[in-house]
Amino acid sequence: MEDIFVGRLMSTPVETVSPQATLNEAATQLLEHNIGSVVVVDDDGHLEGILTATDFVQLAADDGLASEATVAEYMSTDVITRTANDPITEVADTMIDNRFHHVPVVDDDEGVIGIITTTDLTAYVSGR
Repeated sequence: MEDIFVGRLMSTPVETVSPQATLNEAATQLLEHNIGSVVVVDDDGHLEGILTATDFVQLAADDGLASEATVAEYMSTDVITRTANDPITEVADTMIDNRFHHVPVVDDDEGVIGIITTTDLTAYVSGR
């Protein structure tokens, strides 16, 4: 498996939102695309953060859901990323060590170019 790189397994295109998007808009995007996260990018497509379904669960538990709240107020900003040329073993270790299900894939010039998820890794291992 060490010869397989992130770029081969990552999902693309990535569903993105701006930091100014409302939580309602982000939630709608998650549901419409049947995904577990949206990557938050600036106007140039560079990573600002990530908002996941887990973030929404935490918001609901905290009773903090407000339709006019923005993504910037709740997104994670300490995002760990990978590049398309990283071995999948590295991203798998990152996911296990940090209990992540989604890792944005970035390029220095293009910004966010994909996302690799536990589903991507599971589909590869299962041969689908």
